[in-house]
Amino acid sequence: MSEKQYAGVYDDQGTKPWVIDMEQETLDNTNFRTTMWTGKHLQMTVMEIPVGGDIGLEVHHGIDQFLRIEQGTGKCQMGPSEDNLNFEEEVGHDSAIFVPDGVWHNVTNIGDEPLKLYTIYAEPDHEPGTVHETQEDAESDPHEDH
Repeated sequence: MSEKQYAGVYDDQGTKPWVIDMEQETLDNTNFRTTMWTGKHLQMTVMEIPVGGDIGLEVHHGIDQFLRIEQGTGKCQMGPSEDNLNFEEEVGHDSAIFVPDGVWHNVTNIGDEPLKLYTIYAEPDHEPGTVHETQEDAESDPHEDH
């Protein structure tokens, strides 16, 4: 499989050719966020959202985002501002979410098991090799836009 983990540290495989079992990598991930591949114009992370948790309300400027749910049930919300999330839809296994540049969005785990997903950013959003074991780690990371 991949060369991803050495003593709990993930090696971002970005800028190298890489082939993985995307579903298995997503299901195996137990961190809130693990950045697995960072290229010049694209980045891929895997996420595990605990029951009742969420990815965190956010907006990306200059970045389109794709998310795919591999396990669990969530509520996807999007809108033009953080206080106007006028789009809402339930998502689950095999759901694909497309977030346009500049749109506020959040995905909340409304199921009874961890929500497992992967996300692809079209322009990288996180520092290469970023691992956030918890959402609190992500929120306190000075390299993250909040």
